[in-house]
Amino acid sequence: MARILLIDDEQMVLELLVSVLTRAGYEVITAGDGLVACQLCRSQDFDLVITDIIMPEMDGIEMIQELRQRCPQVKIIAMSGGGRCSPQDYLEIAGVLGVSATIAKPFSNKDFLATVNEVLSH
Repeated sequence: MARILLIDDEQMVLELLVSVLTRAGYEVITAGDGLVACQLCRSQDFDLVITDIIMPEMDGIEMIQELRQRCPQVKIIAMSGGGRCSPQDYLEIAGVLGVSATIAKPFSNKDFLATVNEVLSH
């Protein structure tokens, strides 16, 4: 069973995605921002990190940069619904930082799970 760290500052999004992932057989740990997520990554191993981009404390871009330095082998999926820029702008930046995949919000549960499965299978 793959261990997934899921990071999003919106509690409803976390709850929905945890439900989707656990029904698919994954073990899921959650964090509400990048700072907490980085602390978790220092003390635990994950097969996949799924992170939102726009968050308080430490945003997803900063977190991805830190993860790439500390755990270059970890697979990362970046997701974004946008902010001051379009979601695609943020996701393009994440892509340059070497994430395994990106997905723009809103997305279907089916598309989300397909992205997770594809990244974990490589």
